[in-house]
Amino acid sequence: MRIRIVDAFTDRPFAGNPAGVLLLDSDHFPADSWLQQVATEVNLSETAFAHRLPSGGEADWALRWFTPVTEVDMCGHATLATAHVLHTTGTASGTVRFTARCGILSATAHQDGTITLDFPTAPLTPVEIPDGVAEALGARVISAHDTGADIGDLVVELTDERTVRGLTPDIPALVAHSARGIIATAAAEDPAAGYDFVSRGFFPRVGIDEDPVTGSAHTALAPFWSARLRRGELTGLQASARSGLVRTALRGDRTLLTGRAVTVIDGELLTAP
Repeated sequence: MRIRIVDAFTDRPFAGNPAGVLLLDSDHFPADSWLQQVATEVNLSETAFAHRLPSGGEADWALRWFTPVTEVDMCGHATLATAHVLHTTGTASGTVRFTARCGILSATAHQDGTITLDFPTAPLTPVEIPDGVAEALGARVISAHDTGADIGDLVVELTDERTVRGLTPDIPALVAHSARGIIATAAAEDPAAGYDFVSRGFFPRVGIDEDPVTGSAHTALAPFWSARLRRGELTGLQASARSGLVRTALRGDRTLLTGRAVTVIDGELLTAP
């Protein structure tokens, strides 16, 4: 079967967040063990597997995501990558609906080449700053928020953009502080640069020390920064080494995430399930 590597939340190769994408010919998923083995072999932060569903239902495709070590409940960049493959290969057009562990998601392709994801907004809850998290990050933490069960991240606000960019955290020490990962964020130093806030994401609990661009985290960053900046539509820069932009639009209990994607590898997987 065809396997593709797609760089998501970027308009150029070798930037953004790479994801593996496999569109399955069957009407069901292979064994979990095979899916995990493929994701481990691909060895990217996420590999997406999708199969078509019968027409007339609430979704068009079933979608699952695996890191190199485990399955996850929600992934933005691999959903964007999957939608990009569906549209660039002519397999789908307009809006595609996915059913996933976190519910019904959709992806809408636009004439300018961007794709907008419709995801559930994370239910942010302020929490006490956990003991040890500032030491693990190596930076002062201003506030902390839990993001709920679907994401399982801890959002920590830092003093400024320069601090976020300069983080060199103790990765093993971060494992104890969230169900999935730590999202460090701060307001943009210069909003005229084309983004409103910055972030970095660390996910050692699911086998990813640092994720290049985390779409799902922006379902929490959107309400976090919209409340502070008093605007419903923002742009976030995830300031990893690869970097990527995510445009966000808060719509109550839903968050729209818009970005671009580029296919960089199109090959054949020679091992059948």
